[in-house]
Amino acid sequence: MSESRITRRKVVTGTAVTAVGVPLLAACGSGDTGSSGDTGSGGSGPLVATSEVPVGGGVIVADRNLVATQPTEGTFKVFSSICTHRSCPVTKVAGGTIDCPCHGSRFSIEDGSVTQGPATSALEEVAFEVTDGEIVPS
Repeated sequence: MSESRITRRKVVTGTAVTAVGVPLLAACGSGDTGSSGDTGSGGSGPLVATSEVPVGGGVIVADRNLVATQPTEGTFKVFSSICTHRSCPVTKVAGGTIDCPCHGSRFSIEDGSVTQGPATSALEEVAFEVTDGEIVPS
């Protein structure tokens, strides 16, 4: 009969692997999915007033995982705010791009296309309507 012992070395090694491995897996996701995941999950109703979306910029609505942009006056777009590279939420809209802080990906406010990698897929465009001066996902 063979005896299996749990040594202090096995316990310490196992704990270190678990403590280090889990956060790394959670932080990086599974790779460039090409899909933005859950969009608009934070509720229904108006996303943002059109008057709050600057021309040449946009507004991130974090609780809905969406970003509304106005590339030119009176033209609005809505995209997922989840980066297609590693599923990090984008945090900034400036200089004509929607920017992800995790790995530096940037997306066009006009069509969600990648303007700077490492992302290789565009942000998912979301259908919407402008009703009574508000952008409403449809």
